[in-house]
Amino acid sequence: MSYCDIAPGHPIHAPYHDEEYGFPVADDARLNERLALEVFQAGLSWLIVLKKRPAFYKAFRGFAPDKVARFSARDKARLMADEAIIRNARKIDATIENSRRMRALAKAHGSFAAWLAAQHPHPKEDWVKLFRDTFVFMGGEVVGEFLMSTGYLPGAHAKSCPVYKRILALDPPWSRGAR
Repeated sequence: MSYCDIAPGHPIHAPYHDEEYGFPVADDARLNERLALEVFQAGLSWLIVLKKRPAFYKAFRGFAPDKVARFSARDKARLMADEAIIRNARKIDATIENSRRMRALAKAHGSFAAWLAAQHPHPKEDWVKLFRDTFVFMGGEVVGEFLMSTGYLPGAHAKSCPVYKRILALDPPWSRGAR
């Protein structure tokens, strides 16, 4: 079963499926959020992450890379004590470190979104290698889902899904040159 089969009508999955998943993203804070949520999802269900998403957003100060990159040991302790989020030290450390690396890429390229766009296109295997060389806690699923969810890799929606046509009309990076 695909996400397009299980999400419609679900109170948590449907809004994400219908309005966010696979849609092109160019805002660095939203990109940072998506990458962090994929890291936190590793080994868990996406439903758990989506239920905790508002708490993550608050705990990580809106996922603004500049803010998260400045998190200290005190912030980490605050996050580890926050029962509303997934309290995994490795994933919290990865989110903070990835924000630092994202901020450095933004400084060099104007934005993290610009760095991402400059890397496109790549097959998934090359993206995974690039992300493993650039960030921490990057496995094939984390990278693949991040890139599908933000419009850089195809596969977020079945061609028969009504959302697929809406996304295609927005000219996501994966579709360029594929028409």
